[in-house]
Amino acid sequence: MFRTLVAGTALISAIIVSGCAAVPMASREEDAAAKQFPVPKDGKAAVYIYRNSMAAPSFKWKISLDGAVLGETANKVYFYKVIEPGKHVVSAKSVLSDGTLAFDAAPSRNYYIEQYIMGGFTGGTNLKMVNEEEAKRVVLECGMAR
Repeated sequence: MFRTLVAGTALISAIIVSGCAAVPMASREEDAAAKQFPVPKDGKAAVYIYRNSMAAPSFKWKISLDGAVLGETANKVYFYKVIEPGKHVVSAKSVLSDGTLAFDAAPSRNYYIEQYIMGGFTGGTNLKMVNEEEAKRVVLECGMAR
């Protein structure tokens, strides 16, 4: 009886931990092009927003840029968006807390923002600016959301 209980608990725990949220993904071609990390032209800037965390793998959170929803994040997912230079606000909405990050974009530059999970499996979310070298390494491991 005890063995069955332990085995059942372990199986349920494994399913919860390994469960992943599915989000609509961009084409392979779009993903490959964004992973070239092009410098935006015509005086524009670009932003990569990514999530690479095994915490709360089955949860999806809405990501917005300047009040417009880009989509939902899941583990190993990123968004790429060409933007105008100037002030911008990225928001992540979760059940327990919302994260907001404001930044001032300069022309011909890429910006990298990580959405991270606070509090393990049911925590809130927040955002932080990440250096280019670290962000590129992580984005290459992720898929581009649509």
